[in-house]
Amino acid sequence: MSDDLIRDTRPEVQMDRLLEIMRRLRDPDSGCPWDIEQSFDTIAPYTIEEAYEVADAIARDDMADLKGELGDLLFQSVFHAQMAEEAGHFSFADVARTMSDKMVARHPHVFGADNREKSAEQQTRDWEAVKAAERARRGETRTLDGVAIGLPALLRALKLQKRAARVGFDWPQVTQVIDKIAEESRELAEARDSLSADGIEDEMGDLLFVMANLARHLDVDPEAALRRANAKFQRRFEAIEDALAHNGKTPGESTLDEMDALWNAAKRAEKT
Repeated sequence: MSDDLIRDTRPEVQMDRLLEIMRRLRDPDSGCPWDIEQSFDTIAPYTIEEAYEVADAIARDDMADLKGELGDLLFQSVFHAQMAEEAGHFSFADVARTMSDKMVARHPHVFGADNREKSAEQQTRDWEAVKAAERARRGETRTLDGVAIGLPALLRALKLQKRAARVGFDWPQVTQVIDKIAEESRELAEARDSLSADGIEDEMGDLLFVMANLARHLDVDPEAALRRANAKFQRRFEAIEDALAHNGKTPGESTLDEMDALWNAAKRAEKT
């Protein structure tokens, strides 16, 4: 592979280069043994992981890392497309064409004759109408059809609730959702002593599902909110570890009261 090709900044050149690299990796005679033995099922977890790493780089505002993570995610698409082409299903060109066709169809106010002077709300309604028509052509006629099972559970809960809300199945007031959370919390507390492990899991699922509904009513992304809470917990717990280490101790050598006091100190420090 020539240095000129490697340095070429044209997107089409580098895309062709990446596709050729993927073909060589999967070549049954001269490719990489690990890449050759992979399947859609074995690669799918890596695809999900790479998508999360893209989101993580964005959350950290690390543009250098984002460039690499987007490349990793693109490679996942190339990998799946190569396996599909080998099996006679479709090629990467088919993937790109399908995406282009979909975007053009879903944006008639940009690529067609529709009026571009629409509110974001109207554009969202138009977008949903186009997607509903696409689902109907695929034979997905039920309200909740097409919500991917493989989505993270919290995100899938949100999407299911949004679909149901479009046909009127929704609490009209936030207070009703909060009341339901209180009800589910009581049921979970009672379940500790009276239900099996499956029953407790079921009640916990109900509570989490309603929490996702509250997030939707408050126009909060529950995944983003939980990621933020995770980061906050890690930051404050690491402050506890640092404070203890300063005194020659570890969390395992400390009491809960000590750590709780340090947690509150870290919390106060963040607010100053």
